[in-house]
Amino acid sequence: MHVPVASASVAYRKVQGMAEPGRPARSQGIAGTWPVGRAAPAGGFAPAGFGAWPALVEALRAWMRAEAGAGRLLPWVPVAFGSGIALYFTADHEPVLWVVAAIAAALMLGAVLLRRSRLFAPAIMIAAIAAGFAVATWKTARIAHTVLAKPLYSVALSGFVETRDIRERTDRFVLRVAAMEAQRSEVKLERVRLSVRKGTAPEVGSFVQLKARLMPPISPVRPGSYDFSRDMFFQGIGASGFVMGAIAAAVPPDAGGLRLRYAAFMQGLRDAIDARVRATLEGDNRAIATALLTGRRDAITTPVNDAMFISGLGHVLSISGYHMAVVAGVVFFAVRALLALIPGLAVGFPIKKWSAAAALVAAAFYLLLSGAEVATQRSFFMTAVVLIAVMVDRRAITFRTLAVAALIVLAVAPEALVHPSFQMSFAATLGLVALVQIGMPNLFASPDHSATARIAMWGGREIAMLFLASLIAGLATTPYAAFHFHRVTPFGVLANLGAMPVVSALVMPAGLLGLLAAPFGLDGVFWWLMGIGIDWMVAVSRWVAALPGAVGRIPAFGIAPLIAASLGIIVMGLLRTPLRWSGALVLLVAILWGLADRQPDILIAGDGQSVAVRGRDGHLQMIRANKDGFLLKEWLAADADPRDAGSPSLAAGVSCDEAGCVTPLADGRLVALALRIDALADDCSRAALVVTARPAPADCVAMVVDRQRLAAQGALALTRRGDGFAVQAVKARGTDRPWSPATAGEGDFSASLAPQAAAPRNRDATPSEADLQAED
Repeated sequence: MHVPVASASVAYRKVQGMAEPGRPARSQGIAGTWPVGRAAPAGGFAPAGFGAWPALVEALRAWMRAEAGAGRLLPWVPVAFGSGIALYFTADHEPVLWVVAAIAAALMLGAVLLRRSRLFAPAIMIAAIAAGFAVATWKTARIAHTVLAKPLYSVALSGFVETRDIRERTDRFVLRVAAMEAQRSEVKLERVRLSVRKGTAPEVGSFVQLKARLMPPISPVRPGSYDFSRDMFFQGIGASGFVMGAIAAAVPPDAGGLRLRYAAFMQGLRDAIDARVRATLEGDNRAIATALLTGRRDAITTPVNDAMFISGLGHVLSISGYHMAVVAGVVFFAVRALLALIPGLAVGFPIKKWSAAAALVAAAFYLLLSGAEVATQRSFFMTAVVLIAVMVDRRAITFRTLAVAALIVLAVAPEALVHPSFQMSFAATLGLVALVQIGMPNLFASPDHSATARIAMWGGREIAMLFLASLIAGLATTPYAAFHFHRVTPFGVLANLGAMPVVSALVMPAGLLGLLAAPFGLDGVFWWLMGIGIDWMVAVSRWVAALPGAVGRIPAFGIAPLIAASLGIIVMGLLRTPLRWSGALVLLVAILWGLADRQPDILIAGDGQSVAVRGRDGHLQMIRANKDGFLLKEWLAADADPRDAGSPSLAAGVSCDEAGCVTPLADGRLVALALRIDALADDCSRAALVVTARPAPADCVAMVVDRQRLAAQGALALTRRGDGFAVQAVKARGTDRPWSPATAGEGDFSASLAPQAAAPRNRDATPSEADLQAED
């Protein structure tokens, strides 16, 4: 889980250290937007005379005029732009590029022509929606490539190794395919991702030959779950699989290009850093240190990884806005302090701008070192906009800064919008910027009495600010953590208060100093200091994860409550008048809506090999013909079930033999998983629902989910409706997207299953022998 909770002390130092002395301050960034004598104070509640209808109407008008004032439109533009991208991803089939591009261009031109009209605001928002839709369509068309539709066995591949991941049990690399040969298949893929035995992954930049088993990209394991195939498509990967046999080095047909040489250089640099860290640290300390510096976090053991996420410190393991802020902040203040020691420079030159430029260079290097993933790009763009604002004498932390960063990220990588990293990052950042703009000016006002001064001297303001920052960021990211990971962190604030000061003051600075000292061979002491801080962080995460109620499990809910929650968060973050509390109302409705979602009674895997049935006790009972631990883990998490995939209770009530398995529903009817054809006749006559990965007979009187339906619709979720079931599929009817192409001969399946009436049988007309004798 990616939850970028920025250190409040870093944010405060940015506000204080980056503000240009002598510049006139703007009151919380909204000067010039309030109608004179009408607007209620920002953050207030009801105006005087609340019971009078005219006073209420006048107050609402005043608030709306204030929200529509000068400078208040820009933060809403990326919201509209992102809405267009979201609309693109809901389409059933790929839009026509030239049509959407032409419409977007026309709408933007119309908005420009209406810039002095009252219609400018709605026009620019509509144009932004169209532009987001067009940009997402263009990005998909630009990177279009073949995606594997069916498994391939013993495929001969040769190509260049582009990336390599070191994981806990296996290694993984991405191969840019130069040649591909497969029996009975003419498909040609551009990139594939392959798993190998640990320690056998080839070097980045090398040209290799191998044989592999390839599988289509992983589709969602249940309706509404995360679509990994979409991620792989936008990474340019058309299939995944594993290597069969040895990997042979070969002579490349060409040099591979500049991009490949750059990837090999950066991978060598990461390996060198890992080797230096390994010389001092080991185990999880080494893995976490490497994750913080290079972004490679797959080598962290499962217990520590789970403790970090349960405690709410999982965001530390992903290169996020927090890491970029620390790197840029440390370099900024260190360079500025060093330059300030030279009197001539401090007086006659803009050393603050020089420091910001140095911090920007450091952040760019950190971006490249960590792999430049989408989440890291988002962090860099946000940090870069802040530093550039300092260099051009503009306020650094504002809603405009956030809006510009969001527009840059979404324009470069529109697919980031549907990724939990982007959603949680910007939700947390929006909350923190709102805190800086609204809450901190009051919190950090000059002490006006001795008690406040004494508290400030002992760091009371910094502690309060760190608490508020952790609380705001944690609350802002909770809906997304609940939706994507089906859990919340009740003690996340406690874990962040205990660990983040050490990470900010010791772990990250020691890591940066270690990188600087490594070329001189003086880095060992800094890795040791980094390890001490990591020990403390892991201890805090384990302690918090062990607290009663630390694991906050949330059952899965639909996308509609998440959209409503996002709207509520945006309204609360961007509005400045009491109208912002309408966002809290929307957020409350979204929470109740999500909690009221009914969980399905039956889950069916896309391959037809696993079925989960809700029994009389309300828990899922698992019928499985394979050992897909990831699928079971996801199903249990989505059901807020604390059991693990190996729990014996999962098979309670399930009866199996070589031909298949059966288990009862809550109403006593049977669900059968038929593994062999000869079991279908018996299952069709006795079970209410038959699931099989084989073609079902046409005369089966039971409700049937067979190969044809699974191939066309993927994983299914069935909810009881009378004697039948309402069906929700991963792939709705008519869906045909580049990352999820329609299958040949796709059938027309209804959105429900209903019991079939037994076909009337002709009565046996043969008279009994006794009746014949009586007639005689």
